[in-house]
Amino acid sequence: MTDVIGPGANVATVEWRLVEERLSTLLDELGAVAPDACCAGAAGAEVPAAGARLHELLAQRFPGSRVCVVHDSRLILAAAGLDAGIALVAGTGSVGYARARDGQEAQRGGWGWMVGDEGSGVWITREAARLVMTRAQNGYPIGTLGDALLASTGASDPAQLIANLHSMHEAMEWAALAETVFATEDSDDGSREIVHRAAKALSELVVPLLRRCPDGPVVLAGGILLNRPTLEAGVRKMVPVECVRLEAPPVEGALRLAEGLLR
Repeated sequence: MTDVIGPGANVATVEWRLVEERLSTLLDELGAVAPDACCAGAAGAEVPAAGARLHELLAQRFPGSRVCVVHDSRLILAAAGLDAGIALVAGTGSVGYARARDGQEAQRGGWGWMVGDEGSGVWITREAARLVMTRAQNGYPIGTLGDALLASTGASDPAQLIANLHSMHEAMEWAALAETVFATEDSDDGSREIVHRAAKALSELVVPLLRRCPDGPVVLAGGILLNRPTLEAGVRKMVPVECVRLEAPPVEGALRLAEGLLR
């Protein structure tokens, strides 16, 4: 099996030309392959028009292949070997997804970084920038969080920070700066409060989904949630059912779903 990696692209919010370009580059790296089945998990696939365009592109690329396109959070449960449960994902973006035993689905969040994605890497960075700017404009020290954010963006002062942030047009660029918050949790009360609010926002994605899957389990996934212990601990404390970490790569969920197309 060959693995290839490339930049992501939300099929509902990223310019379609860029989606096609990134997907084509990724598939070209695989070489000449003709799969019997193909499953794609993509952010934005829940938007019918966006999901249909991705399906069409894959069907053209792999003629004769059985193709399915699902929201990327669907892959989390499949990768965990579950047909029912709740997936809570926090990485660049955030989303909660539930699938009941009868196949009924529900989603909370996943609105994209300009509108929502509370508790995600982008959201954490945005809240950090807002706090630093509020401190600066009120004449208070910007704190270790502010110092770290300035250094990470190459800014000399808060005004330059805003200019540098506005020059970043990719969500992943914003999400990478969330590291400044976690790195200053021990030295800045504001950083600790942002992490606490992020955990609360993520847990609030889960609670309404418990109506669909009252016993869970909740599968935790995403680079921010799985690699930041204080955030994970906060989520576990606030979610009232069992939480388990996703141990397998999410792409294994796509393989499992593709195998299902052949049965």
